[in-house]
Amino acid sequence: MKEHNPIKIKDIISFLESKFPPALQENYDNSGLLVGSADEVFQKAIISIDFTEDVLQEALNQKANLIITHHPLIFKGLKKLTGSNSIEKLVISCIKNNLSLYAIHTNFDNLTSGTNSFIASRLGLLNAKVLRPLENQFLKLVVFCPVSHANAVRQAIFESGAGTIGYYDNCSFNVEGLGSFRASDEANPFVGTMGENHFEPETRIETILPKHLKNKVLKAMIQAHPYEEVAYDLYPVENHASQIGAGVIGDLPEAIEPQVFLKKLKEITSAACIRHTQLVGNEVKRVALCGGSGAFLISDAIRQNADAYITGDIKYHEFFDANGKLILCDIGHYESEQFTKEILCDLLKEKFPTFAFLKSDIVTNPINYF
Repeated sequence: MKEHNPIKIKDIISFLESKFPPALQENYDNSGLLVGSADEVFQKAIISIDFTEDVLQEALNQKANLIITHHPLIFKGLKKLTGSNSIEKLVISCIKNNLSLYAIHTNFDNLTSGTNSFIASRLGLLNAKVLRPLENQFLKLVVFCPVSHANAVRQAIFESGAGTIGYYDNCSFNVEGLGSFRASDEANPFVGTMGENHFEPETRIETILPKHLKNKVLKAMIQAHPYEEVAYDLYPVENHASQIGAGVIGDLPEAIEPQVFLKKLKEITSAACIRHTQLVGNEVKRVALCGGSGAFLISDAIRQNADAYITGDIKYHEFFDANGKLILCDIGHYESEQFTKEILCDLLKEKFPTFAFLKSDIVTNPINYF
């Protein structure tokens, strides 16, 4: 391996969280740094779906000091660390061996760059979009600034992550008018005279931003703004996040027979078996999918006229929800999320090409088929 400047684990985490913000995880989730110190110098990382004793030993054998998993080892709070169960034992082992454990779960699932889109591309789905977009994820920002500085302020806002609507960026609405103010004796006004009413030609800039970027956008805006006191408003908006949410739906290049579709799906995922409902319809064209436990999206798939819906962990009674309207395909939880390792490993290698990121060789799927 080539010589490189040392980086810390927090640099790896910072990159991942810039791509998959923790704020996008579901409220039941526990993504993020679970064990260890982000200030440790990074040596090597093992990337796995789950954290088990075998993965721990693999990390020790590889002399890795960071383990990145999809499923969090810790979902519920730990009140004791006595080694009374497998989770506590693994946490204790991490501490003893100075290992950091990081999980990237539903914040990864809820973005179009995650596993769902990967499987969609393997299936060849066209016009793929989020099956159930997240709601209440945006804010409307309105700021007033002198006309002379409008371009600089607007650009700072865009560069900090605001102004993106679907596949368009640098989106804003602008209108010019007169702003008025009177500076007190304690003020240091950019324009105008203390104690006198002043009218200044100003631009009203309106744009939209993700909630999780609020502090970053406001900081950039204030730094670029010439006024001592920046006048701005933030409003909640109910727009759907078209590229953020659960599941994916799209269309096959051409309609195919259900048996052919199931065979293709099995080949792509290497599933040992596919549990499915009755093969309704003559052909499959529109396909929805969600990695992991995705039965909660069956109604969304039906409402959007999917011919087939792929996920894992479908319960017996949930199969009845298909009601002859589509084919439910349960390929297994692990099988539907197995590509997470590949996606994360490729992403990290591209960003940090001189550092070691290894896909775990351990199949952590606890389910076997006879």
